[in-house]
Amino acid sequence: MVRLLYTLKQDVATEPQLKCHHLRHSMWLAPSKKKPPPQPKEEKKEEKIDDAEVKPEEDHYCDMLCYSIDSYTDRRYVAWLMLVTVAYNWNCWFLPLRFVFPYQTPSNKIYWFTIDIICDICYLCDLLIFQPRVQFLRSGDIISDRVEMKKFYHSSMKFWLDVISVLPFEVLSFFFGFNPAFRANRMLKHNTFFEFNDRLEAILDKAYIYRVIRTTGYLLFILHINACLYYWASDYEGLGSTRWVYNGKGNMYLRCYYWAVRTLITIGGLPEPQTLFEIVFQLLNFFLGVFVFSSLIGQMRDVIGAATAGQTYYRSSMDNTVSYMNTYSIPKAVQNRVRKWYEYTWDSQGMLDESELLEQMPTKMQLAIAIDVNFAIVNKVDLFKGCDTQMIYDMLLRLKSIVYLPGDFVCKKGEIGREMYIIKQGEVQVLGGPDGTKVLVTLRAGAVFGEISLLASGGGNRRTANVVAHGFANLFILDKKTLNEILVHYPDSEKLLMKKAKYVLIAKDGNTQTRGVCIFFERILIWDFKPNLITISPALKGQNIDRFCHKIVTKLVSCYLIKGQNI
Repeated sequence: MVRLLYTLKQDVATEPQLKCHHLRHSMWLAPSKKKPPPQPKEEKKEEKIDDAEVKPEEDHYCDMLCYSIDSYTDRRYVAWLMLVTVAYNWNCWFLPLRFVFPYQTPSNKIYWFTIDIICDICYLCDLLIFQPRVQFLRSGDIISDRVEMKKFYHSSMKFWLDVISVLPFEVLSFFFGFNPAFRANRMLKHNTFFEFNDRLEAILDKAYIYRVIRTTGYLLFILHINACLYYWASDYEGLGSTRWVYNGKGNMYLRCYYWAVRTLITIGGLPEPQTLFEIVFQLLNFFLGVFVFSSLIGQMRDVIGAATAGQTYYRSSMDNTVSYMNTYSIPKAVQNRVRKWYEYTWDSQGMLDESELLEQMPTKMQLAIAIDVNFAIVNKVDLFKGCDTQMIYDMLLRLKSIVYLPGDFVCKKGEIGREMYIIKQGEVQVLGGPDGTKVLVTLRAGAVFGEISLLASGGGNRRTANVVAHGFANLFILDKKTLNEILVHYPDSEKLLMKKAKYVLIAKDGNTQTRGVCIFFERILIWDFKPNLITISPALKGQNIDRFCHKIVTKLVSCYLIKGQNI
């Protein structure tokens, strides 16, 4: 007992978590007053040198960001591409309109020219400022050197198309009069339009919505071009010359667009063509309409199918399970619980098995996602505090997530324990009492139970209570085999867990000698040092001081047992 008292005194002297300073100065728990020796000056010099070496790297990194653009992650670059795309769509939609329909007149020409100049400025800024600064890959390396980025852009086909798209063919207007066809080269900047689509889809949470909108835009644009062609054919034949051509009444664009819709979608009910030109034009429209419309419908089907692929898989899995249960005459109560599990699992996490999604990714990406999602929960578990962080990372990749329905038994009393549980979401209740229905404790998110099954070296530990899910509960499961495979690579963490296991198992078995030591030191603190404690802190009165002394003794004995000493 004297040796135990001496050891406890040494443990408290080195225990950093015991922060009762008044108690340290008034009792035998006082630590040594020696101050730690100051750090040598050489280390400070080395730190200054290291800081001086790091600063140039940071400055270089800042300079690199100022002169290069990461097209995959820079949102500002996506915003700029959207501006260029708006200018590109202006040219694609309004140049055919202005070329065919008589909407551009001398009275409003200044407004058309102003918007054209703004679009040309966007094209020039993209050519001279933004595109030469876009990073690129070479043999897996990200090239961010300013000269190399310029060379790469100038040697690409995109550069030549961008140059041609800004050539000022409008100067021909001084010789032939203004014609919107002189700006047809502006529509060659299609690479920027498709790049914007790719970058925008990569950052959207629900990209399928944008794909549907884009596919609908393709259909409307094709109808727009067909309406322009129909007006051009009517003007070529003569407005109102036959029943087939546009008669010149009403809103010319809407009437032509209506004709284009009925032709391309092959609705029918249109006037019969009269001349050879009209017959050939109508036949080409029908052929083009069947091809384009079927292609767009197929593309729309693929977009919607990709967007609902997960929902389709969920429905298919549930239908197959229900069919299996009906084949073998499974009771309706069990079938209802299975349906409820499917519905809750799908609603809560959007998939039936998270591991199927993560298996497609590299291990590093799996770890990054697991850390962001689950590390905060596992890091709160007292059992793993002090263990190697990398060991916890490896354990995160091996945890299995299981959903329990309300009233499901997570484990039953008397079962052989082979795994431990960490509550990710929801609550579980520990039941006991004579009839096994009394709620002993309710465990919530971050709590752990069943750890004795993992820590017991001999195995064969039986569950000491029933644990039931109170509501829907999502639990992490870690079995003993998996933990042993991980601890092979982390011997220090294994030793720490084994020391904790020794304390947990001794406390579980109710070791009489351990309880006697606790009671002995509690009485010493309460009766021998109670006046001093009250003098130091008047708040410690009655039950407060008893509870305070109990916490101190529990901490001392736990530190003593974890260090592997023999009582």
